[in-house]
Parts: sequence; C-alpha cells; structure tokens
Amino acid sequence: MSKKKKKKETTSKFERLLYTIAILLLVAAPVSIVFSKATLSKVNFEVEKQKKEIEAQKKTNESLAMTIDELASLAKIQEVAEQQGLSYNNSNIKVVAEES
Repeated sequence: MSKKKKKKETTSKFERLLYTIAILLLVAAPVSIVFSKATLSKVNFEVEKQKKEIEAQKKTNESLAMTIDELASLAKIQEVAEQQGLSYNNSNIKVVAEES
C-alpha cells in the first residue's frame, strides 16, 4: 500500500479576511435595514403629529379671525360706543380713499 499524504488545505490570511468581511456584511445588512426602517417609521410618526398640530392651529386661527370680524362689525362698535357714553353721528364720519 502506498501511503498517500493528504495535503492539508490551509486558507491564506487574505481568504480569512474575505470570509470575515462577508460574514460581517451578512450580519450587518439586516440590522441596518431594521434600524433604517425604525428610523423612517419614527420620522413618519412625527410628521403626522405635526400635521395634526398644524390643522388644530389652523382651526384656532380661523376661529380667532371670525371673532375679530364679529368684534370689528359696525353693530358691535356702536354697542361698545353706547356703553361708553358715545353716540353715532354720521356727519362726523370722514371717508379716506387710498389713491392707486
């Protein structure tokens, strides 16, 4: 019988480095994908929250604008003037026109 020597195949340092990098990439890729999806989800949640706050502020602004219009109406001005002891005299009103 002839003795055959089995050659032990050794991997070079470069091959081990490549294997290590490949394994790290296989582990890091899913982790980074999950992290980025979580971050995107958080940002979308914040955007929706801000949209709701903007809508609430718009409604408040519209309500305040209506209140201003009510308080600036001629009837309200006359009512407040009468409460203060003033009277409405049409001859004292002067119209100021803006020239273009």
